[in-house]
Amino acid sequence: MPKPTYPVLFFKPITAIGGPTDIIPVPKIAQIDNETDYECELVIVIGKKAVNVSEADALDYVLGYAVGNDVSQRAWQIKKGGGQWSVGKMFDGWAPFGPAIVSSKIITNPQDLRISTKINGRSVQSENTSDQIFGVAKTIAFLSQGTTLLPGDVIFTGTPSGVGMGRKPQYWLRDGDVVEIELENVGTIVNKVVYEKDIKAKL
Repeated sequence: MPKPTYPVLFFKPITAIGGPTDIIPVPKIAQIDNETDYECELVIVIGKKAVNVSEADALDYVLGYAVGNDVSQRAWQIKKGGGQWSVGKMFDGWAPFGPAIVSSKIITNPQDLRISTKINGRSVQSENTSDQIFGVAKTIAFLSQGTTLLPGDVIFTGTPSGVGMGRKPQYWLRDGDVVEIELENVGTIVNKVVYEKDIKAKL
């Protein structure tokens, strides 16, 4: 994709949040095209009310940082979503993050952290947050223009190269895959992909 002029924004509901060792449930609707993808991302947690903040002051509004997986179903995100990315990213449990929220007093420079993804022990992403198109301060400043960010708001900040959609051949997450995502000075989340079976089979 071409480099965007502004950050590409989409929302995930609170029901998308998952823990650092929770499963990634893939519902039947997401299994149809079988294009479920991974995205390792630096996660910002807002610490105080922020509106119309400047880029220079933006880091003062950060409580801390975590690492997350912006799980995405590419068919619904791009081909079927009518331009609405959230359709392919909003399923239950599709925003696991953790393993803790590390204080911004400890991580004073979020733009110099190694971030990586492994699938079943195989390295598929390995980059540095210095490579982000829009850094943490710029992202917060942009999102706060005319929109109030509240304490506890969680912002996933974009993924580096190596996602399944961009690989040749493309690689999609399968039932039983184990996804490990690590951020330097924060830790690792480990989540297993679990395809949901037919509802009748659960009753």
